[in-house]
Amino acid sequence: MTRRYGLVLLTAGVFIALAAAIALPRTRSRAQRGRERQSSFLGSAEENSEQLLSQGRQIFRFDTFGDQAFWGNQLRLHQAVNVLTPNQALALGLKVDAEALPSSVVEAIKHGGVNLNDPSVTRMLIKANAVLGVVGFFGDNGILSSVGLTCALCHSTVDDSVAPGIGARIDGLANRDLNVGAIAAAAPNLQPVVDLLKLADSGITAAAVRQVLNSWGPGKFDAELFLDGKAFQPNGRSAATLLPNARGLAGHNLHTWTGGWGTVTYWNAFVAVNELHGIGTFFDERFDNADQFPIASKAGLGHVSTDPDSDQVSSKLPALQFYQLALPAVKPRPNEDFDPNAAERGDELFSGKADCNRCHREPLWTEPGWNQHTAEEMKIDSFEADRSPGHAYRTMNLAGIFVRERGLFMRPANKGRFYHDGRFATLLDVVNSYNDRFDLRLTEPEKNDLVEYLKSL
Repeated sequence: MTRRYGLVLLTAGVFIALAAAIALPRTRSRAQRGRERQSSFLGSAEENSEQLLSQGRQIFRFDTFGDQAFWGNQLRLHQAVNVLTPNQALALGLKVDAEALPSSVVEAIKHGGVNLNDPSVTRMLIKANAVLGVVGFFGDNGILSSVGLTCALCHSTVDDSVAPGIGARIDGLANRDLNVGAIAAAAPNLQPVVDLLKLADSGITAAAVRQVLNSWGPGKFDAELFLDGKAFQPNGRSAATLLPNARGLAGHNLHTWTGGWGTVTYWNAFVAVNELHGIGTFFDERFDNADQFPIASKAGLGHVSTDPDSDQVSSKLPALQFYQLALPAVKPRPNEDFDPNAAERGDELFSGKADCNRCHREPLWTEPGWNQHTAEEMKIDSFEADRSPGHAYRTMNLAGIFVRERGLFMRPANKGRFYHDGRFATLLDVVNSYNDRFDLRLTEPEKNDLVEYLKSL
């Protein structure tokens, strides 16, 4: 009896457990609905991050912020693009995303089956959203009626997997082959640019503007030209600086070559409104300083206000910033991109004798906090620093620097070029300069080890 009674109790317990299990989903469902109501109120970090990432990628690659009103309607750049052949476009450093094209077209390109001397092919590539950073607006006749530019023009490249300049898109790596100045100089009507620069030099002409733009060369752009009108350094070299990478930006403050401008989202707003000439709002009262920014102060570039319903920039800044901060620095490969044994010795030098870690703090490779230094501290000229609000240079994030040293994803002629203006051809030149400026007394083997360590970051 006892055993049978125990069996009955056990069986009843099983039934009770099963009944509870059957009823449980309904209880959870009600709880889940409560959580969903709470989530809709508080928001979900996971869903928000996925949405920002997707939106930011789309904005970075394809959003013109309405700047076709400037590049197309005013400068009429599309007229030059309409007669541009693919070979000419590639020579200017424009890149083609092979993944935006049908596989049959990619194969035809590989085997010489596409006429790269036909302007209609260029228009076809633009229509397929395959030319990085260029958005076309077409008439019924298939001819471009306007053209706009996006972030990806300067800050994306390709892996050359199909042909030089044609391959899979790589967002965030600066296009070191892009001749921005030559592209802008090709615009039929530069009068809007002339009118702006006349605020600093009343005698400036379209011919002189084209000369300045063509002086930049591949991989360079002079954002400050349209603020202060300074086209050349005192030594006669172009005042343009190298296009920066938009990778490995998370975790530190200032992001431009020179200090005091602000974070990456500040620069996004500034470039979108005052450089790309998108339709948006931008505020920085420091531009009212007529001594430092004679053009910006007269043109009111620190007080650009657009009606919120017409603003095509401000609402996109959060997602754009999120996407850029999400792009990781490229990781070097041992024995391929650097010598691991030499890099290990260089690591000790970096934190020790060479004292690089004093500013380039591991693992950010820049300073947490206010990451800038004066030209006097750096023991270099102050020309570019004095063009910035902070009158200083920003401590560069060194991660992924090996890409430039090895010349990956760029023409061999454009590899290297370090510092803001590309004054140093190689990393060894950089190390030699620091060795001389700060009397580090590094031996030649130590210099080489330090270079290998820099390439390993």
